[in-house]
Amino acid sequence: MADSTTATATPDAVSTSSTDGAPPIGPTPSLIEPVEIRRLRRRRTVLFGTLSVALVLVCLISAGSGQLTIAPSEVVGSVLRALGLDVGPAANPTADVALWTIRFPRIVLALLIGAALAASGTLMQAVFSNPLAEPSVVGVSSGAALGAATAIVFGWTFLGEWSVALAAFIAGLATTLFVYFASRTRGKTEVVTLVLTGIAINAFAGAALALLTFLGDSASREQIIFWQLGSLNGARWQQVAIIAPLVLIGLIVAFSLARTLDLFSLGERGARHLGVNVELVRIVVIVVVAVLVSAAVAFAGIIAFVGLVVPHLMRMALGPAHRPLLIASVLGGALLMASADLVARTAVPMADLPIGMLTSLVGGPFFFWLLRRTRRRSGGWG
Repeated sequence: MADSTTATATPDAVSTSSTDGAPPIGPTPSLIEPVEIRRLRRRRTVLFGTLSVALVLVCLISAGSGQLTIAPSEVVGSVLRALGLDVGPAANPTADVALWTIRFPRIVLALLIGAALAASGTLMQAVFSNPLAEPSVVGVSSGAALGAATAIVFGWTFLGEWSVALAAFIAGLATTLFVYFASRTRGKTEVVTLVLTGIAINAFAGAALALLTFLGDSASREQIIFWQLGSLNGARWQQVAIIAPLVLIGLIVAFSLARTLDLFSLGERGARHLGVNVELVRIVVIVVVAVLVSAAVAFAGIIAFVGLVVPHLMRMALGPAHRPLLIASVLGGALLMASADLVARTAVPMADLPIGMLTSLVGGPFFFWLLRRTRRRSGGWG
C-alpha cells in the first residue's frame, strides 16, 4: 500500500478532477484556484445533506405506510420513547407492535443492504478502473443464488430457517475466491482474465441453477424463483443482528482503503510507482465485496443495479475521490433500497412486490439514459 505521505497528498488532486469519472487531468492542487475547491466542498455538503434528509423522510413515510396507517408523529414518538425520551404522541399498542416487529426491522435491513451493495459497486469500479464494473463481475451473486438453490432443493436444514441464508453466504464468498485464484498467473491477476473467469463462472452457475430448478418440486421451484427476484418480506431483528456487523466491518475496511483507491485512478502502473501493493489491495477489496454482497443477498435474494447505478451517479456529481464518493454511495444506496421497499409494499394493495424486480425495472432504463448522457458529454468513458 502507499506510504502515508503519498496517500494523503494524492486524493486532493484526484478529488478536484472532472465530475464525469475521468482520470485526473490538470494542474497540481497548489495551482488550483481556491474557488474551485470551495465549490467542490459546497457541492459535497449539499449532496450529503440532501441524501440524509431524503433518507430520513423516506424511512418516516415507509414506517407509517401500509395496511395499518401510522401518523409520522406517532412513528417519531415511538422511536423517542424507545430511547427513553417521553416526547410526542404515543402510538396505540397495535401500531407500536407493528412498528417494532415488522416495519422497523425491514427498514433497517433495507438500509444495510442498500449501503452494502452501493459500497461494493464503488470498490469494484475503483479496482477495475471501469464505471461499468459491479459485484456480479466476480460471480458473488450467481454463486450465492446457486448456494441458496442447492439448500432449497436438497432440503438442507442443519441450521433450521437460517440454512438457506448460510448456504448463500458461503457459496457467494467461495465463488468469489475461486474466481480470483483461478485467474491468477505467476503471482499476478490481470483484470481481463478476472473478468473472463467471472463470466465463465456466472454462465456455469446459471446453468446449474437452471438444473436445480428443473430437479426441484413445485414448492422448491417457487421458492428459488422468489429468492432470485429479491424480497425483504419477513425481515426480523435476528437477521439485522447478523448482517449489521458484517456490513459495518466491510464499510470500515472500505473507508480505510479510500485514499489508496484514489491512486488507482492513475492506472495500475502509476499506482505501483507510488508504492501501492496493487495485488494486496485487489485481494482485500474482492474479499470485502464478497462479504458485503453475500451478506446482503443471503436474506434478501438477488437485487440488481444498486451497485452499478448508485456509485456511477454519485461519481458524476462528486468526482472520483473515494472517501466522499463512498459516503455518498452508502447514503444513496440506502435511500434507493428504502424507496424501492416502500414501493414494493404499497404499490399493489395486499401484495408485496419483489424488490429486485423493481430495482431492475427502474435501474435498467435509468442506466441506459445515464450511459447515453455520459457518452454525449465526453465522447466515451475516458
